[in-house]
Amino acid sequence: MSDPNASMAAAAPETVEKETYLGSELPPAPGKDRSRSLWSDAWRELRSSKIFIISAVLIVFFLIMTFFPQLMTFGKSPTTCDLTLSRQAPSSEAWFGYDNNGCDVYTRTIYGAKASILVGVFATLFTMFLGGFIGVIAGFFGGWVDSILSRVTDIFFAIPLLLGGILVLTSFPSGEDTNLYTEVAKVVLALGILGWTSMTRIMRSSVIQVRNADFVQAARALGAKNSRIIKQHVVPNSLAPLIVLATISLGGYIGAEATLSFLGLGLQPPVISWGTMINDAQPYIRVAPFMLFFPALFLSIAVLSFIMLGDAVREALDPKLR
Repeated sequence: MSDPNASMAAAAPETVEKETYLGSELPPAPGKDRSRSLWSDAWRELRSSKIFIISAVLIVFFLIMTFFPQLMTFGKSPTTCDLTLSRQAPSSEAWFGYDNNGCDVYTRTIYGAKASILVGVFATLFTMFLGGFIGVIAGFFGGWVDSILSRVTDIFFAIPLLLGGILVLTSFPSGEDTNLYTEVAKVVLALGILGWTSMTRIMRSSVIQVRNADFVQAARALGAKNSRIIKQHVVPNSLAPLIVLATISLGGYIGAEATLSFLGLGLQPPVISWGTMINDAQPYIRVAPFMLFFPALFLSIAVLSFIMLGDAVREALDPKLR
């Protein structure tokens, strides 16, 4: 007869192995071992957001208009005009009609996206880098550095953006030789001189919350220099609010450029933008309202698309709003 104890001992390893295999020590499934972070969670949230998808499609559409306008105008030039077609209504030959000089409104609307989008993008980047840098310095070092930079920021913040832009543009008018990039640079500078204050305040608040975190204190205890702490620890963990504000501000800068151009102070002819087209169409709004309607419609959709993108990014980066 066989010994029962020997049989139990022989079966024990198999039982232990089976329990271990069925327990929590199972090997992770492929693709499940990736570490999660704020940005990965935000991207996962954005992909499931209808607002983000709609805004992204619209923004891609406007980017195609900006960099490849000839694809949407079928080879037509915005400077090809015929006075005999002046202010003719929309038709199959001219979808948006003709302006006062007999130019195709559709073609000029497509080409006008470039100047408006470029102003919005570069003004946002300018204010983001300048305001973000000042905010990081003020928030990280604190003390008298924070006091001085905060008071300077408050002084600039008290001046309205459009009023400051008007003052700058009237003080430095355009010369005789104007081209797209010099005009864009002029308007970007006028908007950026006062637009950085909001970026500074939001970045300063974010840095103040991060600078006393445990990982920052640990890096400081290990002897890391301030520059290294700022670059590798503070800035990456403080960027989320700044990115949200920059995304929303981009649409605001596009609208600000259109406002300045409508007043005759922003982009100047022969540069084509939605603001200059609205300015040119304003005297003929009663007899040819389509001259103003279509560029104003594209302007509104562009501004709305960036605001929608900013709202989607804000909801994705803020766990409290999910």
